[in-house]
Amino acid sequence: MSPRPFNTGALPVAEKRPAPRGIAILLASLSALGPFSIDTYLPSFHEIAEKLGATQIEVQQTLAIYLLSFALMTLWHGAISDRFGRRRVILVAVALFAVASAGCAAATQIQQLWFWRAMQGITAGAGIVISRAIVRDLFDGPPAQRLMSHITMMFAIAPAIAPLIGGWLQAWFGWRSVFIFLVLSTAVLWLACWKLLPETLPPEKRQSLHPSYLGKTYWKVLSAPPFLFACAALTLNFGGFFVYVLSAPVFLMTHLGVPETGFLWLFGPAMGGLMLGSWLSGRLAGKLPASRTILLGYLVMGSAALYNLSLNLLFPPALPWSVTPLFIYTLGMSLAMPSLTLMALDPFPAQRGLAASCQAFFQSGFNSLTAAVIAPLLWGSTLTLALGMAGLLGIGGLAALAHRKIRRSAAYRL
Repeated sequence: MSPRPFNTGALPVAEKRPAPRGIAILLASLSALGPFSIDTYLPSFHEIAEKLGATQIEVQQTLAIYLLSFALMTLWHGAISDRFGRRRVILVAVALFAVASAGCAAATQIQQLWFWRAMQGITAGAGIVISRAIVRDLFDGPPAQRLMSHITMMFAIAPAIAPLIGGWLQAWFGWRSVFIFLVLSTAVLWLACWKLLPETLPPEKRQSLHPSYLGKTYWKVLSAPPFLFACAALTLNFGGFFVYVLSAPVFLMTHLGVPETGFLWLFGPAMGGLMLGSWLSGRLAGKLPASRTILLGYLVMGSAALYNLSLNLLFPPALPWSVTPLFIYTLGMSLAMPSLTLMALDPFPAQRGLAASCQAFFQSGFNSLTAAVIAPLLWGSTLTLALGMAGLLGIGGLAALAHRKIRRSAAYRL
């Protein structure tokens, strides 16, 4: 007997229709708001410590606090947007992020910077969470994968240029100028959202914020094995690269001797790989099954991790060789990312915002753990960083295999 198609619970594949004007660029900008506020101030760590009379560990905690507050609030952005609509929540969150950025620029003590970085984290997550929900509001199937790939490809530009901009601002005007720049760029983004962002969730599809409904829905999402394994794969794959982002000041300036204006050595190759992989994922949408695209992504990431280990075992750290594995790794990561992201959301067509919140919570929560614990443990040498990449990828690959096994068993269930 032929197997039944696996029912993800998703809506039927949407007919092809033109996306709203500029939606890919706008959603990419919203998704990039969080990562941009991480990477831009990395070159300023040393001066922040000096000017605010803080230790390097205390400055590092501004990143951990940001990521923790980001993680906690991402649990709610989607549910709130399921109730009040996507556009309204985005406009409020972006405006509050600008206020928090101004607070960072005015901080005179490290404790004040901790507070305002937490406020940035609380508001920045709305962009990435609600952007994913908007993609699923608009499209299903290959069209959704293509739009997600285009967003990821354009999103990759921000982390590549953020530390470069931050490095030059730091060199010319000092660390406060970085946060002033965030205020101005966020104001431009708010105006673009106000003018161009459509409301993609009609009133008749909005969900309740009643505690009993939310409790049942969160439990349904957070107890679904396909969702959990897809999120684990996404999170750990990204962790293999993100540990280098968090270790960038040590990796580049200490191990490789790069100046504060040279952060493009890391982010350029990495984001080049991310853009190329996202472009390939979009080209393969509808031509290659999503499971094959994910497998291809893991083969590329595995090759990068083995290459990275070999380089560090056989040769001392040096440019450009020490950063070439990041290009290969992020290429594979971005090949797999759009399909894994959509697979995690597919079982919950009526609660896409809430499911996207839970998905972002997993990733940002683990990112916070990486910033506070894992990165400081690994950044002592380039070899330990390479081992960290390989270990995180290996566990992520096991999660992807478990997700694939669950989907295949469900597909053959009578």
